[in-house]
Amino acid sequence: MTGFDLSRLGAWADLPFWQNEGAQIAAAIDADPRPILPPPSAMFAALERTQPDATTVVILGQDPYHTPGKADGLAFSIPQDFGGRLDSLGNIFKELQTDLHVSREQTDLSDWADQGVLLLNTALSVPQGKAGGHARLGWDRLTRQVIARLGDRPRAYLLWGAHAHGFAPDRPADLVIQTAHPSPLSARRGFFGARPFSTVNAWLTQRGQAPIDWAGTK
Repeated sequence: MTGFDLSRLGAWADLPFWQNEGAQIAAAIDADPRPILPPPSAMFAALERTQPDATTVVILGQDPYHTPGKADGLAFSIPQDFGGRLDSLGNIFKELQTDLHVSREQTDLSDWADQGVLLLNTALSVPQGKAGGHARLGWDRLTRQVIARLGDRPRAYLLWGAHAHGFAPDRPADLVIQTAHPSPLSARRGFFGARPFSTVNAWLTQRGQAPIDWAGTK
């Protein structure tokens, strides 16, 4: 990797991050001898799949899954054929069932992304087996620039976990829901029972926008 491939980023390619910190992060990843997840082709899947003008909801995660085959570039999403433990995603599905009485089995969340839900992690890479291993590379600057870019009109933000809370936009027109992280270690400390999905859909509907179909169809 001599640098990041920005050809599929669309409008996100205009962010200053790519000319400044992006090259330094690419070099740091090149120099890391450990396997890096997700694979380069999926590292920017969230931005590629959900463009700024299409974004109505932002779900902010922390860093990608560090288990091989589990990270697909969309926060909390897991490839449909993974077959392992769902952990955080399993708890998200439990809350979805409680909140909207929706039983979702589709672990690939690309249908959310295609409806305007930006599934963004605050770090876009992680060394295999080392959660948080790239948290200090500078990815947080990209997250802040993305959120600033989305300040042109009100959006809904689901900030799950204390780390995500630090990126909350300070814009009164936005809907900002801050809860505990859905991981098995913290979901019972305020994620369960927060009803984020119905709250977001009610807010979108009040604004004359289409609600998100959280159920999945695949």
